Amino acid sequence: MVGKRKGKIIKRRVKFKGKWRIKKTVVVKDEGVSPLVKKYWVQRYDLFLRYDQGIKMDEEGWFSVTPEKIALRHASRCGGGVVIDGFAGVGGNAIQFATMCHHVIAIDIDPRKIALAFENAKIYGVEDHIEFIVGDFFQLAPSLKGNVVFLSPPWGGPAYSTKESFTLDLLKPKNGYSLFQVAQSVAPNIIMYLPRNVDLLQVEELAWLSSPPLKVEIEENMLHGMLKSITAYFGDIAFSDVSMF
Repeated sequence: MVGKRKGKIIKRRVKFKGKWRIKKTVVVKDEGVSPLVKKYWVQRYDLFLRYDQGIKMDEEGWFSVTPEKIALRHASRCGGGVVIDGFAGVGGNAIQFATMCHHVIAIDIDPRKIALAFENAKIYGVEDHIEFIVGDFFQLAPSLKGNVVFLSPPWGGPAYSTKESFTLDLLKPKNGYSLFQVAQSVAPNIIMYLPRNVDLLQVEELAWLSSPPLKVEIEENMLHGMLKSITAYFGDIAFSDVSMF
């Protein structure tokens, strides 16, 4: 792979506005809320605007689901067609892809998460636009074809933020390079949702090590004035900017 010419790279910062909705007295009784995730409780309306209508999350969902405004941003960039969410979790991204009239294939290896994602999708009225599959993305990949693959694999829990630089080998269940190669066999466009401290040089490397090199756009997702996460867009969607944010 030495000597390959780098693809075109663009970087931008996107700010998402929002207000904290905090009551003076809050009694935390919801299923899935443990001492580990109580600090995420204040963010519940960032995660799902319709939280009070019956949204349910398991413990991992509290710290792994994509905030709704960021998920909507991802959906707005896809341009239609079939979107495959390889690590759907409790459905945050799949729901927003479906609200933008995409056909969504939502995959997760955990049947409990798929059940929660289905119930959450019903709250948004998009359950009929999502095909829910319990399974391993890597095993299912040879039978999958779509326009976009969305990848938000586990980051290893909240401890990811303690690392000075989050390298792609820390992604679970396989490293980011292996994951990206599999995704390329499924769709020509890839969106990766990554920690805010991810090694950006490694993310760019995914694009120019491809054959041929891919266009890549790296986006900083700002929420409440703070850097929340990084989104990388690979392929033709890398320059499909929208003006809704």
